[in-house]
Amino acid sequence: MNLTKILLDATELEHPKPFEKAVLILNELDDNSYLYMLHKREPLPLLELAKNRGFTYVLKKDSDDLWHILFTKDKDINLLELLDV
Repeated sequence: MNLTKILLDATELEHPKPFEKAVLILNELDDNSYLYMLHKREPLPLLELAKNRGFTYVLKKDSDDLWHILFTKDKDINLLELLDV
């Protein structure tokens, strides 16, 4: 399967822009794509929204305190394999 990575670097964006941009991308995600988001904080409202909409996600904080968050609609995709941490 060829997956399309959609990168959202929200590290320089001010609230509420990271949430707004991520929601727009999630609304457009298909089964062959995933959102890879970089964020300064753990985006709890976004994670809750994604869970309620049936998305699968994984997140990990790196050594620079940057959050790497991946979202997909396809439950068969192993997001852990796609983490760049």
